[in-house]
Amino acid sequence: MTQFLFAAAFAFTAADAKIAYDSASELVERHTPRDSGTLSSARAAAFILDKVSSLGADARMDIFKADTPKGVRYFTNVESDFVSSPDNEWIVFVSHFDTKEGSRCPGANDGASTSGLLIALAGRLFDVRPENTNVRLLWTDGEECFGAYGDNDGLWGSKHAARKLKESGVKVRAVVNLDMLGDRDLKITIPENVHPGFRKGILRIAKRKNVAGKIVAGDDAVIDDHVPFLEAGFKAVNLIDFDFGSKPGLNDYWHTPEDTVDKISEESLLFAGSLAAWIIEGLDRK
Repeated sequence: MTQFLFAAAFAFTAADAKIAYDSASELVERHTPRDSGTLSSARAAAFILDKVSSLGADARMDIFKADTPKGVRYFTNVESDFVSSPDNEWIVFVSHFDTKEGSRCPGANDGASTSGLLIALAGRLFDVRPENTNVRLLWTDGEECFGAYGDNDGLWGSKHAARKLKESGVKVRAVVNLDMLGDRDLKITIPENVHPGFRKGILRIAKRKNVAGKIVAGDDAVIDDHVPFLEAGFKAVNLIDFDFGSKPGLNDYWHTPEDTVDKISEESLLFAGSLAAWIIEGLDRK
C-alpha cells in the first residue's frame, strides 16, 4: 500500500515544470557563458546549489582538478541526495550545465534546460521521496570538450563522479543522463550505446503511458555524460533530443548563439520531468 501511495503522490507537475523553466532561464540570463572549468562555471554551480537550497533540499559542491588540452583546470560538480534508507540502492540522474567554449552558445536547451529540470526534481523529492530507492541528482561541469572527446578532453565531471561512485562501493540500480530535453519540438531518443535492458525498460514505460511516439530507440552511439558510468560498470542510459534546429532533421541550433530560452518550453520540461518520475516509480516498485 505504501508503494502505491508513493506512486500516486510522486508526479512531476505543471508547477514543477515552471520551476524548471524559470531556473533554466535564470541560469542562462545570469551565467552565460559558463564554459567548462572556468570561474563562470563555478559561479553557475553556486547558483544551482542556491536554487536547490531555496526549495528546502540539501546540496553540495564537489570541486576537483583535471588535466585538459589547455592545462590543469578546476571543475565544480553539484550533488543533492535523497536518502530513504542507507540500505536502499541508488538511482542517479545527471545533467551537465556547462557551455561549449568559444561557441557563444547560451546553452538554454543544451545544459540549462535539464539542469533546471533537476532543480525542480530536487524540490519534488524533498517533499516526496521513494520508499525503496535513494536518489542522487548530479549536475556536471566539463561535459563539453575543447577539441575532440578523449581521455583528457570532455566529460570531466561525469568521469570524476563515476570514479568516485565506483570507489564508494554503494549499490547503484541505474544512472539516467538527461540532455537537451527542453526543446519545444521534443522527441527523445535513447541512443544505441546504453545499457540494453534499461533502454527496453524505458521504452516499455513509454508504451504503457501511451507516449511511445515521443521516446524512440536510436541507431547511433552518442558521446555524453552516461559513457563514463557505463565504462565504470553501471547500468546507464542517455535520454537526449539531438534534433534541435530550424527544421525537422536539423540540429543547427546546437552549440550556436541560437540556443536561446525562446527555443525551450515548460510543456517539454513537463514531459521530460514526468518521464523521470515514471522511471523512479518503475524502479522503486522492484
